[in-house]
Amino acid sequence: MAEQAIDTAIVKISQTDVVIDAYLAKPQAPGIYPGVVVLQEIFGVNAHIQEVTNKIAREGYVAIAPALFQRQAPGFATGYTPADVTIGRQYAWEQTTAPQLLGDIQAAINYLKTLPEVKKSPFGCIGFCFGGHVAYLAATLTDIQATASFYGARITTSTPGGGAASITLTSNISGTIYTFFGNNDTSISLAEIEKMQAELEKYNIPHRVFRYDGADHGFFCDHRSSYNPNAAMDAWEQVKQLFATLSPSSQ
Repeated sequence: MAEQAIDTAIVKISQTDVVIDAYLAKPQAPGIYPGVVVLQEIFGVNAHIQEVTNKIAREGYVAIAPALFQRQAPGFATGYTPADVTIGRQYAWEQTTAPQLLGDIQAAINYLKTLPEVKKSPFGCIGFCFGGHVAYLAATLTDIQATASFYGARITTSTPGGGAASITLTSNISGTIYTFFGNNDTSISLAEIEKMQAELEKYNIPHRVFRYDGADHGFFCDHRSSYNPNAAMDAWEQVKQLFATLSPSSQ
């Protein structure tokens, strides 16, 4: 299928304690499209996340990337220097909480539901790095039935803001989840990946685990030195197959 022409915009999402900025991309052609939530890395809704959001929209989805650091740093979008990593990690792991993040994602879904061109259910979700971890959390939301989690670190050991590790919520996942890892990623051990897979199997969660030889953390991001085009290309094909289960038909 040919890629679709898209429109993009910055929209406002009302949450109980804050108004969240979000990057929205949608096909120009009239129709009813499934919605997908895109979850940022620690670097904010930067050029890469906007490009991914556009890429999804061109495949025939209405995609939205909420600013997960809206409370800490409105408008935060940065690059990949060591200083950027330091501040991004601080925002992500010390200044967000899992309940807030889930509330923000649900608010993004609720916003999509108000758009006449968006299918009211089910929804997809994709996240990278910190967003890969958050996507694992988001998979527990009943609206989300197709989740792609890229190199989500700390899922088996912690959760944003503290508390029981996010893996303890695995039984609450109601849809399908695909996870993607690079075998050269030293921030996520093989033991962690195997533990995650074991939990998904334990609770009979539909899932697939993709591991790429020669790929490092951030392999999907062509703005980073760790970009691996072969791994990224295969992963994208898997994501397209996953999101195709959302069905573009009207309801």
